[in-house]
Amino acid sequence: MENTKILMIGAGRMGEAIISGLMKDENGYLGKITVANRSDKERLAVLNELYGIHITDHWQGEVEDHDVIILASPPHTQDEQLNELGKRVDGQLIITVAAGIDPTYMEKRLPEGTPVCWIMPNTAAQIGQSISTYVYGRHVREIHRRKVSVILDAIGFSEELTEDQVHNLTAVTGSAPAFVYTFVEALEGAAVENGVTTDQARILVTKMLLGSAAMLDAGYDPKELISQVASPGGSTAEGIKVLEREKFQEILNKAVRATNQHARSQG
Repeated sequence: MENTKILMIGAGRMGEAIISGLMKDENGYLGKITVANRSDKERLAVLNELYGIHITDHWQGEVEDHDVIILASPPHTQDEQLNELGKRVDGQLIITVAAGIDPTYMEKRLPEGTPVCWIMPNTAAQIGQSISTYVYGRHVREIHRRKVSVILDAIGFSEELTEDQVHNLTAVTGSAPAFVYTFVEALEGAAVENGVTTDQARILVTKMLLGSAAMLDAGYDPKELISQVASPGGSTAEGIKVLEREKFQEILNKAVRATNQHARSQG
């Protein structure tokens, strides 16, 4: 595959995570990376210094010289950007990482035949550990798939789904880390109430989560793991009873539904 030249519109955390991952990649597929940002020019200067990428104040003039355009800006900005791109693209692959901006939405605003892809990473992309869901548009060919794979592999793991599935799983793979971090804050608070320092609480809770995730990653079933910890009549079982009484799972399901509903409204 020939060297891929990437134009990224948006210089936030997700954009930087992708840049960082790509710059560590040594497969020889990467050409130049050019980054644009709407208003924060200092941010562009920082990225230029950190990664040696190209920066621009006028992304519209850069479209012709790039193979892949990544829209890494907030969802509410992308309608305008797609309409602008529609005047300039000529077969380039257009990728968005914004919630709610699916291939159907993109194709309506771009010339017929334009290849598009919707990627939904999460914040763990910053350390190369994202689980990204993605879906291709109708005009994506094998060469475009290889380019997408280079990007996805640079930030972690990925799973191809249908458009509806990416919409409906936004909360599970993309937003749920925030639910986990809320859970972590509560456990840390409980630990501090029992006499440890905030630093000790962070270590204790983080190591507990890492071990728990490792058990799941090793193939153990959650129900089996619960039964291993919560012996009938034991102390943990009493805690589980409180979670059940307070409808912990129902609360999470409501959070997932609310997240997905709002994400769909962006498109």
